[in-house]
Amino acid sequence: MNIFEALRKDHEIQRELCDQLVHTSGDTALRKNMFEKLKHELAIHADAEERHFYVPLIESDLTQEKARHSIAEHHEMDELVEKLEETDMDSSAWLKYMKELAHQVEHHLDEEEQEVFQLAGKALKEKEKTSLAKDYLKFMEQNR
Repeated sequence: MNIFEALRKDHEIQRELCDQLVHTSGDTALRKNMFEKLKHELAIHADAEERHFYVPLIESDLTQEKARHSIAEHHEMDELVEKLEETDMDSSAWLKYMKELAHQVEHHLDEEEQEVFQLAGKALKEKEKTSLAKDYLKFMEQNR
């Protein structure tokens, strides 16, 4: 497995959780549990991705700008998660923020898969792609 395949697998988990969450309502156990799971997934994925994907990309002129942009998007998503944590789950504002987060996550993942992966494919050697995947997957396993 290479780093792109490993990241895509986790992207699907995030997409699914976002999609399910925007279809929940009220201050329910289901919404709380799903939100906690999404928060955890986003946090460990961003941490692992920054360590095991973006660090080597920042070192390359070809991918540096995209890597920095993606890391900045991680921080924007963190801010939305904080807004969600501070907002009553029963309020319409919570769903508004959740839809905004879902949109941001979707945009980020699409941009990563359609633009960053292509550039990274050129910047990384085949051996790096598999070793980064191993490190990424190990980190995710230890933190899931």
